[in-house]
Amino acid sequence: MGHTTFLVRLTSWIGPTAWKGPRGRIRSNWKWRRPLGGALIGLLVAAAPGTCADAKNVSFKIPPVKIPLTVKDQTITITAWGQISLVSTNKDRQIFNLELSADLGELQENLTGLLSAQLDKDDRCGERIQIQQATLAPAYPASVATVQLHFERWACIKAFGKQQAKKLVSGNAVIPLKLTPGVEQDNTELKLVPEVGTIQADGSLGEILRSGTVGEMIQEKIRSSILSALKKGTNLGATLPPVVQGHARIENAAFMDAGSGRLLVVLDGQVRITKEQVEMLSEQVKERIGKK
Repeated sequence: MGHTTFLVRLTSWIGPTAWKGPRGRIRSNWKWRRPLGGALIGLLVAAAPGTCADAKNVSFKIPPVKIPLTVKDQTITITAWGQISLVSTNKDRQIFNLELSADLGELQENLTGLLSAQLDKDDRCGERIQIQQATLAPAYPASVATVQLHFERWACIKAFGKQQAKKLVSGNAVIPLKLTPGVEQDNTELKLVPEVGTIQADGSLGEILRSGTVGEMIQEKIRSSILSALKKGTNLGATLPPVVQGHARIENAAFMDAGSGRLLVVLDGQVRITKEQVEMLSEQVKERIGKK
């Protein structure tokens, strides 16, 4: 059996450096200039459909797909594209490597808004949270989300027949959260394993954020918000031609640095389809290229 690589390279500008894939294989970056669509007009099917059973160099390049996300009433996009390459064949199935790429640059630029929408709160007699700044940076094979926030805790008491709010805790904090990617059991979606770093916080706020439900809630919302965006950007149904969507499996995942801190997410997987489905794949890829 051939082994497949499912790569998601995320960038509209990648420098000529070399980097390791999730399995430790060395890959070369190439330079993409915006717009991505223009750079990929020349993507062609490497061989005629009928030759797939015999040639090991058969390759189909998947044109870029722009996947929209809404962040605080603003639309951002994750751009995904890829390549499907034959590695082995038998009488029943063609085994393909699947390399997919997606650009998370806009997600990084709008991370503050994304987390603010999930975490900001203003309870008169409870907790008040305001996200001040959030960044997401590669730290192979993980990424690190660094979140700066202002936190207050208030309590309401009755005095002279009136309810009054009293501030109990107030301060600023910096929370670094390491996010290591993995693959769910169904082999079609990403997961993120969080690991909180050293929290910097004013006074007693540090203790609140390091232990107890408040810190756990903030960490979980950071993780789940980023994961939700990543799942949309790496959705196989949104990126792959219909004929292979139900036959792709993800096996490994890692984040990469595309240069200047621009984030890549890399997925390894496998596609197994019949000769008839290979012919359909060829037609669907040609149709997508023709629409660009």
